Amino acid sequence: MHSLLHAAFLAVPLFAVSTPFAFANDSDMSFFITSVGSGRGGDLGGLTGADAHCATLAADAGSTGKTWRAYLSTQEEGKRGISARDRIGPGPWHNAKGELIAKDLDQLHLNPNIVKSTALDENGNLIKGRGDSPNEHDILTGTQSDGTAYFPRVAEDRTCSNWTSSGAGSATVGHHDRHGGGNISWNAAHNSRGCSQDDLKKTGGAGLFMCFAVSE
Repeated sequence: MHSLLHAAFLAVPLFAVSTPFAFANDSDMSFFITSVGSGRGGDLGGLTGADAHCATLAADAGSTGKTWRAYLSTQEEGKRGISARDRIGPGPWHNAKGELIAKDLDQLHLNPNIVKSTALDENGNLIKGRGDSPNEHDILTGTQSDGTAYFPRVAEDRTCSNWTSSGAGSATVGHHDRHGGGNISWNAAHNSRGCSQDDLKKTGGAGLFMCFAVSE
């Protein structure tokens, strides 16, 4: 009997053993936080460069056929800049594990399912937050809590010169883990110390930002 069971085990095809789970393909991912930033702090190459970074990371993770937009606002002189909420379509959005982040723009900005366990990167991995070393929960947004650009324009830079500065300036950041000394907003917790990679690290960030797939 033992020899028969042993033979049966050997007959099982190797592919019957569990294989890596393709998060992006299986869940129709439409939201993620970038696993890496530009490496140049707040200089993302403007909105165009940030969008391209989202698309590249999504493609590398196996997600194709979608238009990706970075959740970032801009500032303009004498008028409202481009608002992050106007760039990402109407929803719904799901993370790399298929969990619903928000069904529409209202839910996204009033009561989104964005916490440390759901605000995943494009590969379905957690982003380091409060209690981790290093803490990287500062996510670049440059936006107000309702997802709109600052208007009238505030005196201080809140977008790292519209995502082209890796030195002077500042950027509004959110906390993806919803923690941080009372600053629990996912998109407008506080402003960064500066726009260099080192300055972003000093306030608990790594130059990461959020990407949303625009519904066709």
